[in-house]
Amino acid sequence: MSAVVTTKRPAWMGWALVALAFAMAAAVDLRLVLVLAIWVGGWIVNGLIAQRSAWNWGGYVIPLIFGITLLAMWEVGERMFEISDVLLPAPSEIAARFWLSRDILWVDFVQTVLKGALSGFVLGCGSAFVLAVVIDRFPFLQLGLLPVGNFVAALPIVGMAPILVMWFGFDWQSKAAVVVVMVFFPMLVNTVQGLQSTDAMQRDLMRTYASSYWQTLLKLRLPAAMPFIFNGLKIASTLALIGAIVAEFFGSPIRGMGFRISTSVGQLALDLVWAEIVVAAIAGSAFYGGIALLERVVTFWHPSQRGRT
Repeated sequence: MSAVVTTKRPAWMGWALVALAFAMAAAVDLRLVLVLAIWVGGWIVNGLIAQRSAWNWGGYVIPLIFGITLLAMWEVGERMFEISDVLLPAPSEIAARFWLSRDILWVDFVQTVLKGALSGFVLGCGSAFVLAVVIDRFPFLQLGLLPVGNFVAALPIVGMAPILVMWFGFDWQSKAAVVVVMVFFPMLVNTVQGLQSTDAMQRDLMRTYASSYWQTLLKLRLPAAMPFIFNGLKIASTLALIGAIVAEFFGSPIRGMGFRISTSVGQLALDLVWAEIVVAAIAGSAFYGGIALLERVVTFWHPSQRGRT
């Protein structure tokens, strides 16, 4: 039995690289030294937390410190280098605009996320799931429907959105239609693949128990397909928000995140644009995280979920 030899890099090498980085920053611009110092400070704190493996909350604190470090570098860099607010407003300015425009942001959130993205997500994923079960029950449909779905999925959103806006009007219904088109095919493909993931021995065992197709579907094939289904849901959750926002660029009432971003860019109100981006990021992360949490509860038995806390 051969022994595995591991080598550990001496600590002084890391500090030598840090010193070299500081020297190069000072040679270019002294203002870069302070920005780099913030990064090094966050790196040291995260390194100390990572060494304490007994801290179960380290997995939550390390990303938080990393984000705070990036924001601090952004704030200090914007102030020290006097970057124009039109090009890049500081995080403090974005936060101030976020607070002052919270009523507008809430109206846009309801219009884009709750009405457009969420309704389209439910309709698109729900119809894709039903069609996947039909395709699984009648396999000959797979030869005709999947190529059509692949063709629709390949259509550019910037080409489909104006057409759907003309068909369904300028309100949230047309945005939901765009979302349905975007999320339908990824959900369909993942569900069909998941329903076919069981092997022949498992299906033969169900037949020896005289199980019908629907009993086999509910007790074997559908549980086995859950990791694939949740993978499709997670992909669709990101596409839904993107589709709803992009669709609003091609026609919208005087509310909505896409409408606000397009008009604010024309008015050079970049702080409001960034505030809308923050809302979209929070909503998208919460949506994706909620599906991931539900996946952990439903598919706790799957190897991908084992060992997670």
